[in-house]
Amino acid sequence: MQDDGDDEPIALYFWPTPNGLKISIMLEELGVPYEVKFIDIGKGEQFAPEFLAISPNNKIPAIVDPDGPDGQPLALFETGAILQYLGRKFGAFYPSSERAKAEVDEWLFWQASGLAPMAGQCNYFRNYAPEKVPYAIERYTKEVARLFGVLDKRLSDRPYLAGKYSIADISSFPWVRIWRVLDQDIGKFPNVERWLGDIGQRPAVIKGLAVKKA
Repeated sequence: MQDDGDDEPIALYFWPTPNGLKISIMLEELGVPYEVKFIDIGKGEQFAPEFLAISPNNKIPAIVDPDGPDGQPLALFETGAILQYLGRKFGAFYPSSERAKAEVDEWLFWQASGLAPMAGQCNYFRNYAPEKVPYAIERYTKEVARLFGVLDKRLSDRPYLAGKYSIADISSFPWVRIWRVLDQDIGKFPNVERWLGDIGQRPAVIKGLAVKKA
């Protein structure tokens, strides 16, 4: 994690889930100072009043930027909002032109409304539910496969979701990379497989994925 400047770092409230990794990757890509504050969701630390004051939906990740708008601190939750904010503030991975921005936004929200929740449900019912529910397992596994197909078609004629590497890719990558636990055959989605490989070898992505509690 970066922390080699004189500025007070951004605080990242984090646990190494796909959602958390979106923001550690983004901060590494930006190369800005940040400090990780681990919120152990297995121990219920997300329900602590101090964290709820930052993230009222009791979900990680969240950030506090000490140098927010007008120089005042800003607390922010929800990965899409965090990625957009950081992209705007640092002028990277989020275009300024409205046409290009709209293209990034539609795939950012495709991830937020479809890929992440469906993959999350698939992972839960396949791997964590106390009772195996065949209908739920089949439903969510098939829906993830459908979404992977949408992604594969999109990537058939461009290297990244909006042409250039952006927050749309950063938001989707951590969910797609767990295809094995989602019981997906990545060989059926060759464009997705290529995209995973290209993103996965980026130095900042490697660093972002490596953030974990000692």
